[in-house]
Amino acid sequence: MKLTFWGAARTVTGSMHLVEYEGGRVLLDCGLFQGPRAEAKRRNGEYPAHPASIDAVLLSHAHIDHSGLLPALHRDGFRGRVYATHATVDLCEAMLRDSAHIQEKDAEWVNRRDRRRGADQVEPLYRMEDADAVLERFEPVDYGVPFSPLPGLEVEYRDAGHILGSATIGLTVREGVRTVRIGFTGDVGRAERPILRDPQPMADCDVLITESTYGGETHEPPDRAKERLAQIVGRTAARGGKVIIPAFAVGRTQEIVHRLDQLENEGRLPQIPVFVDSPLAVNVTDIFRRHPECYDADLRAYIEEDPNPFGFRRLVYIRDVEDSKRLNGSRLPMVIISASGMAEAGRILHHLRNNVADDRNTVLIVGYCAEHTLGRRIIERQPEIRIFGEPHPLRAEVEVMNSYSAHADEPELVRFIGHLDAQRLQRIFLVHGDPDRQVALAGALEREGHRNVLAPRRGASFEL
Repeated sequence: MKLTFWGAARTVTGSMHLVEYEGGRVLLDCGLFQGPRAEAKRRNGEYPAHPASIDAVLLSHAHIDHSGLLPALHRDGFRGRVYATHATVDLCEAMLRDSAHIQEKDAEWVNRRDRRRGADQVEPLYRMEDADAVLERFEPVDYGVPFSPLPGLEVEYRDAGHILGSATIGLTVREGVRTVRIGFTGDVGRAERPILRDPQPMADCDVLITESTYGGETHEPPDRAKERLAQIVGRTAARGGKVIIPAFAVGRTQEIVHRLDQLENEGRLPQIPVFVDSPLAVNVTDIFRRHPECYDADLRAYIEEDPNPFGFRRLVYIRDVEDSKRLNGSRLPMVIISASGMAEAGRILHHLRNNVADDRNTVLIVGYCAEHTLGRRIIERQPEIRIFGEPHPLRAEVEVMNSYSAHADEPELVRFIGHLDAQRLQRIFLVHGDPDRQVALAGALEREGHRNVLAPRRGASFEL
C-alpha cells in the first residue's frame, strides 16, 4: 500500500495524490497547476501513473486547482469513474467546460501573437470535447453515506464547508489482513461564514493528508467582513471611483454578493450599480440556487425575509462580452466583481488594465493569490504591474481582506485536526501550502502533541 504526492506538494495549486493498493489505483483530486506558463505546461503534462492505469478519482471539490486536469486525464487514457458530491458534479459541468474554453482561446491568442515570429503553433492543454467526455465519467455521491468504488476500498464524504459541495474524504483501505484509514481534508472551510454549513469533523484515521494554505496566519473574524466591505465601497464611491474585485466564480463571488445584498437591505450601500462580470459566475450562482441542502441555518432564515439572497435592484449579472466592454468605457462609480480570483485570466484583466492607474479606484483582493500571479503583485503593491504584457502604473488603492477566505487559518486547522485521535494518527502529511506556511503549521501541530508531521516533495512516495 503506497501513497504518492504529485500536485500541491510544497505549493498551493494542482492538487493530486495517488493511493495504490492491491485493489487498484485511486487519485485524490486531479487539479490544474496554475503558475508561470512554461512550468504549468510541464507540470500539467505529467502524472504520477499512466492515466489508463488509474481506476478512480475521488474529487474533494470543484475548484480548478483540484478538478481542472480531469479533461486531460481522460484524453490521455483514464476510463474510471470520478466520484463527487451532487453539487460538485453540477459545478464541474460549468467549470470544466469554462476551463476548456479558456484553454482553447489562450492557445488561439498565443498562436496569433507568435505567427508573425514564425514560432511553432501551440495546442490547448485540452479541448471542449475532452471536458464533455470526462463529465460522462462522474458519479454523484451523498454526504455521510459510505460507498465502495473498488474492491477493498470504502469511502465516505463529509461536508468540508469550503465551497458549495466541498468534502473531506475518508478512505478505509483493506489489503490482505491489513486495514489502513486515510483521511484527506481537501480544503477545509471556516465556521460562522455565511451561506454554507460549518466544516463537519472527520472520522479518526491512521494517516491524514491536510491542506496548509494559511499555516502561521490568523484571519480576521468573518463577522467583520461586511463592515469593512461597506467602508471600502463607501469611500471609493465618495471619491467617484470604481471598486474592482477579482473573485473566484465559485464561493467568493456569491459570498460578496450576499454581503452586498445585506448592506442594500440595511440601507448602507451607496446608490451605485454593482456588476458581476463573469459568465461562469452567473452560471455558478444559478447552481447555488439549486442546492439549498448545502445552506446553513442563518441563510435559510434570511431567505424567509429575502427570497433572493444573491440579487438586488442595482445588481446586474453580465454574460455578453460587449456589455463587459462598456463597463471599461464608463467613468462612473461602481462595483465590478469578475473572475479570476488570482487575476490570472478572464475579464478581470481588462478591468484591471483600464482602472489600476486611476487613484480614485480601489482594487479589493478577497482571497489567496499564489506567487508569480498578478493578484500577488497587486497585494505587494508593486509600483508597476504588467497586464497582457504591457506595463501599467498601480495608482489605485489596494485593500486586502482575508476575512473572506474560504480556507481555515492556522488556529482553525489545528482545532479541526484536534478532533482526531492523536494516538491513532500515525502520520500527518501537509499539502496545498507554501513551504513557510507548512513549517509554521507543522510547529503548531507538534505543540499540540501530534507526531510525524511531514511536508512531502513532489513525487515522494510512502509505504503505509
